[in-house]
Amino acid sequence: MRLSLLCAGLLAATPALAVEGMWTPEQLPEISAALTRTGLKLDPAALSDLTGQPMGAVVSLGGCTASFVSPNGLVVTNHHCAYGSLQLNSTPENHLLRDGFVAASLADEPSAGPAARIWVTEDIRDVTDRVLGGIGKKATDRQRNDAIEAAQKKLVAECEADGQYRCRVFSHFGGVQYRLFRQMEIRDVRIAYAPPEAIGKFGGDTDNWQWPRHTGDFTFYRAYVGPDGKPAAYSKDNVPYRPRRFLPLAKEGVSEGDFVMVAGYPGRTQRYQLADQIDDAIDWSYPTQIAIFDDQMGILADAGKNDPDVAIKYAATLAWMNNGRKNMAGMLEGFHRADAAGTKRREENALVAWLKGQGGKGEAALANYRDYVKVIDSQRATRERDRIFAALGVSGLIGSANTLYRLAHERTRPDAEREMGFQERDWPVLEASQRQLDRRMDPDVDRKILEYWMTKYAALPSAQRLPELDAWAGLSGDAPSTERMKAQIDALYASTRLASLDARMAAFQATPAELDASEDGFIRLAAALYPAMRRMEAERKAFNGALARLQPGYMQALIDFRASQGRATYPDANSSLRITFGNVMGVSPRDGLYYQPFTTTRGLVEKHTGEGEFDATAAQLEAIAARRFGRWEVPALKDVPVNYLADLDVTGGNSGSPTLNAKGELVGLIFDGIWESVASNWVFDPALTRTIHVDSRYMLWVMDEVYPAPAILEELGVTPHRR
Repeated sequence: MRLSLLCAGLLAATPALAVEGMWTPEQLPEISAALTRTGLKLDPAALSDLTGQPMGAVVSLGGCTASFVSPNGLVVTNHHCAYGSLQLNSTPENHLLRDGFVAASLADEPSAGPAARIWVTEDIRDVTDRVLGGIGKKATDRQRNDAIEAAQKKLVAECEADGQYRCRVFSHFGGVQYRLFRQMEIRDVRIAYAPPEAIGKFGGDTDNWQWPRHTGDFTFYRAYVGPDGKPAAYSKDNVPYRPRRFLPLAKEGVSEGDFVMVAGYPGRTQRYQLADQIDDAIDWSYPTQIAIFDDQMGILADAGKNDPDVAIKYAATLAWMNNGRKNMAGMLEGFHRADAAGTKRREENALVAWLKGQGGKGEAALANYRDYVKVIDSQRATRERDRIFAALGVSGLIGSANTLYRLAHERTRPDAEREMGFQERDWPVLEASQRQLDRRMDPDVDRKILEYWMTKYAALPSAQRLPELDAWAGLSGDAPSTERMKAQIDALYASTRLASLDARMAAFQATPAELDASEDGFIRLAAALYPAMRRMEAERKAFNGALARLQPGYMQALIDFRASQGRATYPDANSSLRITFGNVMGVSPRDGLYYQPFTTTRGLVEKHTGEGEFDATAAQLEAIAARRFGRWEVPALKDVPVNYLADLDVTGGNSGSPTLNAKGELVGLIFDGIWESVASNWVFDPALTRTIHVDSRYMLWVMDEVYPAPAILEELGVTPHRR
């Protein structure tokens, strides 16, 4: 019944589709008419074949998307997606971020980092019955959560039994459906080519989410496997992976009106959230997080002013914070402009009114809806505390200590009973995180950040604070003194050895008894906090169980309601594979203003100031002045196109996704959206939603004329002009 209702909604909505929707592969047959009408030249059924062309070439990086573009394991993604890897390999003397990188040979390609991964999706299957089938009729919310987790762990263990795959269960439509993804996990990822930051991040944070844009946001990785062709950890003996599919470059680029599509792994959207939830985002969540970003960016910027090594260590963190801060500010502005809260409230009221007219089934759905609203609203009681502890759980040395202490305890249990994230399958990533901490953390800066969070903690009302942390910090009452807390933080950093890799690796293998006997201040703090962390975890599990009980009913009611209106219901983005499609086009965001669909190198020169974010490379400026555009010039533009706009529906996580033409050929990479459409994560606006893509012709021109990479070009099937 659930699937038939979803399909009915899709079929009814097909004539109206043009932009909206992040579609799962299994939904594509239902929207084939819309794909063909919009301009797709491929058989739409081909897009449902995960191992076929072009889908077999699209991969996940975990937080970003990428694609194979050669038979020799070459992978293209955004420069900002590779930013952390470039930062990890940078020093003041060998500054890959600033100067770019071209590998002279395969042997010269450095590791992207011990935690770098490429996931190749090979199979997706419905496992809804197995996930939900083990829940008892009288299960409590905690028991429901535990039953779902146990079922997911069992499915994953079965899927990973041969050691060749990484598997994960994704929930769609708030728990109406569950899908098991089987992916090959490539663990040896290396950097093949990156343009200088002045190209890959031209315009910086000032231009982020803005149009016109002139950013060469692209970088190439290479995937490596063992000599036997199977995934393996980094080794000099490894060889380039031979993908079954890779994307061909289009012989011609795109023009205004052309069909384009993007396949990728979008992170999170909130299209089906309650009206109360968008109110919380507007009134508390986003303003609070923006203030936190501002405070912490100030700490990091000040620390890096006179210390190049510190600046490099926190470069990726600063870039992430700047992007998040600007995104949230754009959300708030977009919410106001689109009356997003009012739209959500009206939609929810319409759903309630419709349910009231559906008889007994509608009354049951209404009761479920009211309970769901109460559960969601219950989060407000501890939201300040929860935000602080989420940061303390992962931040710097305190995050390292918490992970190490928790891992020691989880190892004492059978693997199937260990917490997700601490099973044996997770140990390589946990170890990699500990190993690369040296290149992402400075103890003096880390101390400032911990004091920042502890000061916020001390300001919480006593009812939200934790006895264990109060006792350690010497806090009591509703207006506690923070003098002892600061002294404790001083003692913490004076007594710890966790800033040393050797100490972290020793703790990584330690038993609970060995850690309990440790004199290391951070380990002792982690031990003191462990009972409190487990209590909070139990609260979260009960909350998640309540969601698992109520959210599917709410979503099913919404699916039915939308189907009655002839509207499609696609699942919110959740980092699983999706496809979105549309056309190259400009937009009029305000009265009297029109954004042309293409930018060119002329605009880059106009923006060039010679300073900061707008300091183009001399090689670019020389090539542009001499009009060395060659075959990459577009006659209609009399220039090389840099970026272009399309009306695709994407979100964070789609960064690096290949932009494909009607034949499934690579014509660019998506890397951003415009300011006016940021709020579409919550309320989609087809009139304003536009995405920004780096044009493949600009990528090739840069590699041909500006920052040459003749070997990469030849691997892409392009004869270089400069050798």
